Amino acid sequence: MRVSSDMPDDVIVMHDALEALRTHKKGEPLTLYLKNCGTALRFLEVHLAKCYPDEPITLTGEPRLMERKGKPTSQTTSALILHGEDIPIEPNESPYITMTRKVVEIYKSPITNHQSPIEADWSAAAFWYEYIAIHGGELLLEGLTADSIQGDRIVADIYAQHFGVQTTFTAEGAIIKVKCERLKVKGFIQLDFTNCPDLYPAIALTCEKLGIQLEATGTERLRYKESDRLEAVRLHEVRNDHRIAMALMAADYLKPNLTFPEGKELEVIISKSYPHFVEQYTSLFISHITPIKGVNDDNLGKKHALSKLIHAANTEYVWLHDDDVVLPEAVKRIDDLRFKNEDLDLVILPLRMESESERPSLLEKLQIAEYAAIQELTMRMAKKDQAVMCSGANLIVKREVWLACESELHPEIPSGDDMFLLEAVKRHGYKIGVIDEPDYTAIVRPLTSWKAFWKQRMRWAGKAPKYIDKDIRRCGALVVTANILQILCPLIVLIKFPIEFSLIKKREPQTSWLVALLLEIVYPIYMLIAFLGGLLRTNRW
Repeated sequence: MRVSSDMPDDVIVMHDALEALRTHKKGEPLTLYLKNCGTALRFLEVHLAKCYPDEPITLTGEPRLMERKGKPTSQTTSALILHGEDIPIEPNESPYITMTRKVVEIYKSPITNHQSPIEADWSAAAFWYEYIAIHGGELLLEGLTADSIQGDRIVADIYAQHFGVQTTFTAEGAIIKVKCERLKVKGFIQLDFTNCPDLYPAIALTCEKLGIQLEATGTERLRYKESDRLEAVRLHEVRNDHRIAMALMAADYLKPNLTFPEGKELEVIISKSYPHFVEQYTSLFISHITPIKGVNDDNLGKKHALSKLIHAANTEYVWLHDDDVVLPEAVKRIDDLRFKNEDLDLVILPLRMESESERPSLLEKLQIAEYAAIQELTMRMAKKDQAVMCSGANLIVKREVWLACESELHPEIPSGDDMFLLEAVKRHGYKIGVIDEPDYTAIVRPLTSWKAFWKQRMRWAGKAPKYIDKDIRRCGALVVTANILQILCPLIVLIKFPIEFSLIKKREPQTSWLVALLLEIVYPIYMLIAFLGGLLRTNRW
């Protein structure tokens, strides 16, 4: 069997231990470190007793695992069956033992294909059932089958009966969603967890979040798992326990980017059984939206494309990008959802203008300097809770907030979807935040022709009369006034230049003072032309 780093720790630990035993020389001391893997411990205790009875081999692991050493469980019985022991079938036998018997029968069959795919894990599926029961929605859980031999397959029946979560099996797996009967969920249920103890954390927290009283029996052994799971669920404490961590996340009691006092990150803890859980969990909250002309605008413009894409999304947040930006690093590793942790409704993210040429033209250098000043002003004002600018090239917004503001985004004006959104968000009192870090910075390109430059600037200026937010209007009036005064009295540049050069240098330290000074001198004239041209321009791209 080949193992890879994206497999559960339990599988890797067991594989490494067996590999060490395979190459072990008789009589030589050997220590097998099993982390906190109870399954490996139970199997290897039996395996060593059967196959290495007099060898100086020691099983060790984390302190919690050592506390559990020597205590027989259904896994111990399963290990004995796997080693050929004739264990009589008992009434009400554990599903885990029954599953082991079936696996042994399958592998003894002469027509068995030993390369058949491994079933998806129904124990892990419990946390997605928990998530859907609490949050609603619909998920495809790939690889789950209706005729599974796993005992925890019963989770589908429990959630259908008590929480209104319907399971539909397809060739790809199980589709789960909340049925209309959800409104009839009872306020009290009784469940016996004797044969499905791993389902307890997910079900207990589902009941808690939905206001359902749970009377649970058969939970005695839960106190001797990776943690005391009864106590951990009650106190909402992870306690280095993968199942508790996933259950708390699915119920929104735990944020995905936390590091715990003992130094273990959430992903490391959960990797014991489900390495991709955090990644899959975070992907439920955010969609990346990139309106592309000719692809999803139906020839009706960017705003139509944006609306179409956001209406089709089914995530809590959408991350907006222009189609010509270089996406930030954070997009490639969707593991930091601080904006969700702070319950922000709109998140302003940084942009940086960068030329693709090794020797940028003067036009490109001027745009890069101008963009740096605009970005620094944007971030400073937003951090003071007086946001006056943002850009749809790199912006995160709650989907329901965007939908609530959609009618106020001026569909009759081709551009301005970002600025009009900012205005509406402020007007409705939604919470605005900033993440001003390199990993969240998208790269935009300067225009390379004067014609395209003037066309863009006049389009931007043309929407200015529609702004009604007092902070935006005040900032705009200040900029216009300062530049008109500079036209009337050029010496004012001596006051303005040090201020604006400091803004530029904060974002683009390599910008020369000559480029910045040239921008400062020509900016008032260019701004006035763009503003007047924008007012006279018809509303088109």
